[in-house]
Amino acid sequence: MFEDARVHPPHVRAGARTLYLGGATVAEVARSVSLPYSTVRYWCKDRPEPKQLGTAARCFRCRPDVDDPTDPTSYTYLLGLYLGDGHLVTSARVPVLRVSCSNSWPGLIDACDAAMRAVLANKVQRVAHQGCVSVQSYGRHWPCLFPQHGPGEKHRRAIVLTDWQREIVRACPGDFLRGLLHSDGARFANRVKVRGKEYVYPRYMFTNESTDIMGLCQWALDLLGIAWRMNRRNSLSVARREAVAALDVHVGPKY
Repeated sequence: MFEDARVHPPHVRAGARTLYLGGATVAEVARSVSLPYSTVRYWCKDRPEPKQLGTAARCFRCRPDVDDPTDPTSYTYLLGLYLGDGHLVTSARVPVLRVSCSNSWPGLIDACDAAMRAVLANKVQRVAHQGCVSVQSYGRHWPCLFPQHGPGEKHRRAIVLTDWQREIVRACPGDFLRGLLHSDGARFANRVKVRGKEYVYPRYMFTNESTDIMGLCQWALDLLGIAWRMNRRNSLSVARREAVAALDVHVGPKY
């Protein structure tokens, strides 16, 4: 009988799989990793997909054979949602990532659910509250992917991306902005009167009390060359026609 794969760290299985896919035989891999032939055969041939390893096998921060998320667009989108309306509870036995989504935007609820599954989650729950839904997932490796978690409200503590997060966001700034604006932003029709005549034009607004998170939004907009301005201390506006059109390519209205 093979040894249960769950008793071995994910990187051991990953290393064995790498050797096997590189051309080594099962016997050669077994000798290399000092494990029974039956265990290595089970990993490499009988059950090559690491489903039994759960979220550990999907956490790109814990696997030596994976440097980046397999779905960076989903990760950066979920990072934006987390910084806007999410929180990570690490005091429970198993950490839980929660993102609050308004009932007014069922498409946002579905998109958040899909992003969690694409990034790490095997299961996602939707917990109904008054006027909103908490999209949540339990997983030991959420803290690996969102190291910005900590006690207290985000605007009362420093929020700084790690170097590896900045590289991922730098490659997918539009998806990061989509997460930020879907959580703490809006696209709406702005109405102004000039000399008695009313004009209507689309406008984006992003509001957040954290100066660090606001700075990340500004940085991502700068990466895309999209003009913005601060209309209040805690509020950013994208209103120029060409800037709104550029942001529409990446974000668009919530639904």
